[in-house]
Amino acid sequence: MKIFGIIPARMASTRFPNKPMAKILGIPMIGHVYYRCKMCTKLSEVWVATCDQEIYDYIRAIGGRVVMTASTHERASDRTAEAMLKIEEETGQNIDAAVMVQGDEPMLVPEMIDELTMPLNADPQPAVVNLIERIESNEEFNSPNIVKVVIDKNDNILYYSREPIPSTKKFKGEVPMWKQLGIILFKRQALLDYSKTTPTPLEIIESVDMNRFIECGVKIKSVATNCKTFGVDTERDLLHVEALMNRDELVCKYIETYRDGDVC
Repeated sequence: MKIFGIIPARMASTRFPNKPMAKILGIPMIGHVYYRCKMCTKLSEVWVATCDQEIYDYIRAIGGRVVMTASTHERASDRTAEAMLKIEEETGQNIDAAVMVQGDEPMLVPEMIDELTMPLNADPQPAVVNLIERIESNEEFNSPNIVKVVIDKNDNILYYSREPIPSTKKFKGEVPMWKQLGIILFKRQALLDYSKTTPTPLEIIESVDMNRFIECGVKIKSVATNCKTFGVDTERDLLHVEALMNRDELVCKYIETYRDGDVC
């Protein structure tokens, strides 16, 4: 299968403007995501999809592949769908599946992509697969910046919410707390079908594009990862991630491109 990595990124973030170009250990965050995706052997190619000239120029400057998309997209999945078609046209290749890696996942490790693609060995193959990770603190569970998920007994995701789900109000036992990671695999047709539909009520309410799939009857397979990661939603998150990545072994494999910080 031809599985392409596509990293959607834009500068106009409400919570953290210009986030993709914010530096972590001297490297713009989008650079960390790109370099780390390139280490994933499951991906045939890695592209960045953006509507911003600054991001486009930066990725070109580091020798990366990048495609310009419309500035009107509200959802990363819509941007990824447009990018997929443009990449196919530019490369002359048919993409079987796209792995969307959000541009604010600088702690991605290659093993996570390996885990994400495992369900493709099943029959029938799922149309959409989303990595999830256990929530280990009440602070994360209650944060509106963390998208929580609940899953069924077959590991399909039932719902995404920025509210704490499931409820802890009447249950005194151990509550399964899971969060969505911005690392999602789409079979080609599923992503194209998604892009042809209009935003759905629960998608809008939660501001989570994956709810559109659920509302349209598309099952989303969850894959739990033990790899520890942390997405960047705010400037405070950026400082936290920089501290976590300060002695990161993967960073040492590409830090030679930049010498603003000595981390290895």
